[in-house]
Amino acid sequence: MIAIIDYGVGNLFSLKSSFAAIGQEAVVTSDPKVIEAADRVILPGVGAFGDAAQKLRQSGMAQVVKDQAAKGKPIMGICLGMQLLFDKSCEYGEHEGLGLIHGNIRPISEIIKRGLKIPHIGWNALIMKKESALFKYLSEGDCVYFVHSYYAADCDENTTATAEYSAELTASVENGNVYGCQFHPEKSGEVGLNILRAFCEI
Repeated sequence: MIAIIDYGVGNLFSLKSSFAAIGQEAVVTSDPKVIEAADRVILPGVGAFGDAAQKLRQSGMAQVVKDQAAKGKPIMGICLGMQLLFDKSCEYGEHEGLGLIHGNIRPISEIIKRGLKIPHIGWNALIMKKESALFKYLSEGDCVYFVHSYYAADCDENTTATAEYSAELTASVENGNVYGCQFHPEKSGEVGLNILRAFCEI
């Protein structure tokens, strides 16, 4: 069973539907006991980092995620959920993340060409950087769907794929049993479903 953490932020039910589409049971929950009993954990997220990080801590879910990561359970953060796995973000101030993946969240405006639209919205090809269990059913150049204004920086050691938007932006990361996708697998058609399938086999 997959636990999709509900802490007041995230595209929860489309994720649940995506898991149902691949024959996997997923529950949306904020119950620590359910999360502890789950085989895998998804940390979703949309919106601003500071607000989401505060809700994650106030709900008690921040510590739950850290505890499950320490036990070796597969955890995947999606979009803002991926960013929350990092050390800190400079989105509207400086905010502390979970520290499960080293690096910082920075505005894409710092590295992309001036005049390009922000947020970065749309389909982009994955540029594979390292082997990853998440890519079991993928091929170089498969496209996924992004919506973001900030990106993960200073994390080359843990970057498994990037995407081109006049500069290479971090698309996916992993550190042991902790995985992150900047893009939305649940909005990425068959490619996204294949990523979720692979996650369920880890």
